[in-house]
Amino acid sequence: MAPPADGSCCKGPGYASPADAMAKGPREKLVYVPCIQTVEGRKDYLATVCVDPDSPDYSKVVHRLPMPHENDELHHSGWNTCASCHGDEKSTRDKLILPSLGSSRIYIIDMSDPAQPKHHAVVEPEDLKAVGYSRPHTSHCMKSGDVIVSMMGDENDGAKGGFVVLDGQTWKIKGSWNSEDDVTPFGYDFWYQYKFNVMISSEFGSPCRWWKCFNPADVPTDYGTSLHVWDFNQRKYQYSVPLGEEGLIPLEIRFLHNPEKPVGFVGCALSSTIFKFELSEESGKWEAEKVIAVGPKAVEGWALPNMPGLITDILISMDDRFLFFSNWLHGDIRQYDITDPAAPKLVGQVFLGGSITKEGSVKVTDDKELSEQPAAAKVQGRVLHGGPQMIQLSLDGKRLYVTDSLLTPWDRQFYPNLISNGTAMVQVDVDTVKGGLTINDKFLVDFGKEPDGPVVAHEVRYPGGDCSSDIYLPNELLPNA
Repeated sequence: MAPPADGSCCKGPGYASPADAMAKGPREKLVYVPCIQTVEGRKDYLATVCVDPDSPDYSKVVHRLPMPHENDELHHSGWNTCASCHGDEKSTRDKLILPSLGSSRIYIIDMSDPAQPKHHAVVEPEDLKAVGYSRPHTSHCMKSGDVIVSMMGDENDGAKGGFVVLDGQTWKIKGSWNSEDDVTPFGYDFWYQYKFNVMISSEFGSPCRWWKCFNPADVPTDYGTSLHVWDFNQRKYQYSVPLGEEGLIPLEIRFLHNPEKPVGFVGCALSSTIFKFELSEESGKWEAEKVIAVGPKAVEGWALPNMPGLITDILISMDDRFLFFSNWLHGDIRQYDITDPAAPKLVGQVFLGGSITKEGSVKVTDDKELSEQPAAAKVQGRVLHGGPQMIQLSLDGKRLYVTDSLLTPWDRQFYPNLISNGTAMVQVDVDTVKGGLTINDKFLVDFGKEPDGPVVAHEVRYPGGDCSSDIYLPNELLPNA
């Protein structure tokens, strides 16, 4: 199987614009998925999955790169360079940044051969503790070639939001991106925009709480409810945007891909809401408003009398037309038309497992949306034991890849069958004209049948960049502007 080309149309990595990526990007042929062990003594690994329907290896794991240590809990990943380095002839997208939530290691993976990743370097937990941090999460490259990684814990595993800078050549820590006076109560995800000299970050909670399990009693004191606004050039905290009770646990944050527009969205997990944030012309400050809400379902046979949807991942299509998100507990993925960002319209929905299926032990007693509980989802006869969690969209917006593990302590708590049977990776076809989501029954990666036993799979990443890895340059910063 030939390795896929990056598809870049100019010098340097990525594309000049989201429109170029959508129109000129080749169909994805390989994707990378972190696989997390559920049994002590085994090592996590990075799986390379073939997604080329013309290949005999379609929907198969074609390569596995084991980590050198146990108990890492691989999670998200990012690239050493992306569209923010577009036009730089010296930049090559050939390293994958792979943070570990459990061990606080950061692996640097050599991707120069896309079909056979190999180890390149590692940032040890002691290196992070030396600059006052632990629990790395999101990584984004900068135009300078260095990489920013968000942090969720301090050196003693207490709550602390901040960022470290990795040297994009040596992979040594350069230091904290922000000053010690500018840390936030909690950390999680972030996104920046050069045009508006801004970075906005979100909040999860205290590592000592979420790493054990989820306890609703911890929410008032140990989980976040705010966005944080930073001066990107000066690396300075400016102010917070409180989201209140309707914005509990704001996780994944996405700006529109168009770098000329000061608009973005964040998914608030526990409140099951989507907030739009925008730079106000009147106040000159970033402000947020709730634009989507998924109502809780009254249930029997579950931990609480009301079950939230639990929005755990969101994505925006490259043309900024559609927003997608996953309800990990309710079990559905939704597609909204965001042509008017202030008034999203639901245009697609599909159920992929979840906790309210009619075959399960939970009885829904009051549901404002559904007339009956959905049937258990199956692909090629294989039951999906969890709920849809991480999602990744093809550059052309037509294919959505889905995995179902959130975090192993939470997987054990909410979906024990996911631990014993392993996760599944499925693909959903997207109607890009009218909207609509349909399961592709020809694609299934059953991680319950891995050579050394079941594993749980997390975020999906493409070799040439994708809808959650690449940040685009405004026109004035493009080459020959």
